[in-house]
Amino acid sequence: MHRRLLAVSLAVALSSACAEPPRKEMDQAQGAIDAAKAAGAETYAPTELAAAIEALRRSEDAVGQRDYRSALSYAIDSWQEAQGAAKAAVNARARARGDVERTMAEASTRLAQARERLRDPDVARLPRRVVQGPRAAIDAASKSLQDARIALDKDEYDRAQKALNGVTGRIQKAIAGLDEAVKEATPRKRR
Repeated sequence: MHRRLLAVSLAVALSSACAEPPRKEMDQAQGAIDAAKAAGAETYAPTELAAAIEALRRSEDAVGQRDYRSALSYAIDSWQEAQGAAKAAVNARARARGDVERTMAEASTRLAQARERLRDPDVARLPRRVVQGPRAAIDAASKSLQDARIALDKDEYDRAQKALNGVTGRIQKAIAGLDEAVKEATPRKRR
């Protein structure tokens, strides 16, 4: 709907020989750029945002050269690019959040398994020094998961993903270490 309205606006403006700078369209483009930035385009759609900013800059340059037709065309291009940047940013943010949530769910499941394994009677019989390393790894993974939750609550998806980086693997390694220690401590039956 907006594109059709802009196309009609462009046709009307061009037919009137563009006697004045297209301030309204340039302001709309700037507003769309500001909205795209607010949607996170600087992080999640930087290429699209840069194209919108460049088109607006060209529009301003064309106004300086009193080429109002080009200025109008660039302003409309800028608005369209900014709209695309905002949409791309919203989609990329949603993907980033989904990725973090999936990784957190997997890590939470593994963490619950690790804690359950620590409560296992066979593990409880192991010497403290044997359990100390895996327990420390599990505690560190729990802390990383907490940090990721805090970052997720603040919509800081990159920070959340960094906090989760390798957490599941570290938990699995701790569980494997506990399993190996139990296996080694279990007396072998003679045949």
